[in-house]
Amino acid sequence: MSLIEEVDKSRLPRHVAIIMDGNGRWARSRGEDRSEGHREGVVSVRKIVEAAVAVGLKYLTVYTFSTENWSRPDEEVKALMSLMAAAIYRETPDLMKNNVRLMAIGDMTRLPEDVRDTLSECIRQTSVNTGTTLALALSYSSRWEIVQAVGRIVDDVQNNIITIEDMDENLFSLYLTTCNLPDPDLLIRTGGEKRISNFLLWQLSYAELYFTDVYWPDFREDEFYEAILSYQRRERRFGKTGDQLIKS
Repeated sequence: MSLIEEVDKSRLPRHVAIIMDGNGRWARSRGEDRSEGHREGVVSVRKIVEAAVAVGLKYLTVYTFSTENWSRPDEEVKALMSLMAAAIYRETPDLMKNNVRLMAIGDMTRLPEDVRDTLSECIRQTSVNTGTTLALALSYSSRWEIVQAVGRIVDDVQNNIITIEDMDENLFSLYLTTCNLPDPDLLIRTGGEKRISNFLLWQLSYAELYFTDVYWPDFREDEFYEAILSYQRRERRFGKTGDQLIKS
């Protein structure tokens, strides 16, 4: 039996988030330039999106470029931006074919104009699609997002749009860039590191965490399905006891 056949499609996580780590180390282990790792990493993104579509996953978010990544060498950042624009343009027809809707979260103002334009056009074209939603976290950090949300809340309080008494977790979530996404049920991090790295800190409060030593360029369909199977073997209690879950 193949791994996808083992997945219980009635108990899928609604939203999977992925920290795609290990491109540079994958390249170095082969004596290649880091850029080769990033290029092969794009292939993995394509394969995982196809796997998500095949299994019927509703939401997939991938940590594509963090706010901290802007501090990398200029040459590498420029190469990443060029690769990103080319990949989005090239993948748009397949996203349409697979009924995938693209969206993006993060500080888009920092992206080069060609990347913003290509991204906006892909988002526009795929907005009619009703299958898997693929969210790219671009120029994103969770602390940036939370600070931005607090600033907008302060503005709305000062403009009498909301009051302090109105504020609760649900209202606060509406001010985040992920307001149109459910919180992730499963976080996958590749590459062997075991940390969150300023990614969806608010939204991951109750997510199941899955860490693998596999570098992102080697993370393909079977690795993705194994992560989902691991999720399905866990008991999610949300603060309750196991006995309470059985009784409910």
